[in-house]
Amino acid sequence: MTQFIIGIIILIAGYFIYGKIVDKTFGADDSIETPATRLQDGVDFVPMSWPKIFLIQFLNIAGLGPIFGAVQGALFGPVAFIWIALGSIFAGGVHDYLSGMLSLRHDGQSISEIVGIYLGEGARKIMRVFSVILLVLVGTVFMQGPAGLLANLNLFGISSVNVWLGIVLIYYFLATILPVDKVIGRIYPLFGVALLVMGVGIGGKLIIDGYQLPAFTLSNLHPGGLPVWAILFTTIACGAISGFHATQSPMMARCVTKESYGRRIFYGSMIAEGIIAMIWAAAGMAFFNGTVGLNEALGSLGGPGGVVNKISLDLLGPIGGVLAMLGVIVCPITSGDTAFRSARLTIADAMKFDQGPIKKRLALAVPLFAVGFGLTRIDFNIIWRYFAWSNQTLAMIALWAGAAYLVKNGKNHWIASAPATFMTAVSATYLAQAPEGFRLPTTIAYPIGIVVAVAAIGFFLMKVNAKKKTIEA
Repeated sequence: MTQFIIGIIILIAGYFIYGKIVDKTFGADDSIETPATRLQDGVDFVPMSWPKIFLIQFLNIAGLGPIFGAVQGALFGPVAFIWIALGSIFAGGVHDYLSGMLSLRHDGQSISEIVGIYLGEGARKIMRVFSVILLVLVGTVFMQGPAGLLANLNLFGISSVNVWLGIVLIYYFLATILPVDKVIGRIYPLFGVALLVMGVGIGGKLIIDGYQLPAFTLSNLHPGGLPVWAILFTTIACGAISGFHATQSPMMARCVTKESYGRRIFYGSMIAEGIIAMIWAAAGMAFFNGTVGLNEALGSLGGPGGVVNKISLDLLGPIGGVLAMLGVIVCPITSGDTAFRSARLTIADAMKFDQGPIKKRLALAVPLFAVGFGLTRIDFNIIWRYFAWSNQTLAMIALWAGAAYLVKNGKNHWIASAPATFMTAVSATYLAQAPEGFRLPTTIAYPIGIVVAVAAIGFFLMKVNAKKKTIEA
């Protein structure tokens, strides 16, 4: 388990070292009054303590991603550990931090509005549509997954997926329209702690019980032969970098009371999520004796949900296993409801639609949930595949917006433009080769990804040089 332990150490070190570099580059300033205090409205702008916001943010961004995604990404072998560690530190942490801090600097506005400020009105209009679609997809996915798991547990004697789907939908609706401190602010911190405890329990048992990982290699160990580039980088998304996080950070930015808390909340929660992903990737590989065994388990146990259930029960026993499974259920539920809440806020920001009166919140929430419920009638796997690509494309756009901000303010843009270029290559390659994309062979898809990424950074640097010449003139 040495490589697993080293990965955890790297993530923690990344928070203290690179996280401080990012924070210093941005220039967090506690003399600036935050939206939480300046625009306090008792509904969405509500001051909270940073530990509470950290736990809420952590739970919001976690979802099924760092657990299910990590288990599926573990099929590629130990190379998954590298992506989780480096992705969380140099891409995901930067992405989450900048999206949260830029929202702090702009009245808690949604990511679509932030993109518009720094990338132009055209980008704003595209992002408004793109981000709302993504959020509804996320909310739908995170309705279906938990409902299925709850039905399998036969909790309270209810084994019907549709009944649990209705219960989850009702909860989502309430969490979306009620003030942020009434439901989210009260129960999410408790669930956040439970998720961390569950992760520590699983990781600790792997080490104590002497489980072994495959020998470290950069080779692709995927039994199905799926290519590492760019499939791995969309399979493990929330555990390394995810555009969904950019929609959640502004929601919490409306509750932050000091800019200096940004690194702890936004960068820190991404690192915590990376640790959870590292644990579950290790569990998937070690528990089933390698990627071949994991692949067989995914088939025989009904997918990642069954794999997580098996690992939890065997490692933590009946009580611990149930608690672990409840954590896996709660995790996506608490991301799904905030996805719909963020969709409401994104539309409200675009329409300049006051969300104080309950009837105005209902006017946006009801149509959103009608669309979300309709999407639950579609095959889960189809929705998830489209979510995978759109999710990483949103991350790419958010990073380019962060890079533009840094250029505008005379700061080192490479902390954002470098991962933005990488994610541009990932998104373009995935779209070219994926089943829901153009289905091109890797010999064509790979060059397309490289060309698009080079063109993107080339255009960006051209704009940077033009700006420098304007300032010098």
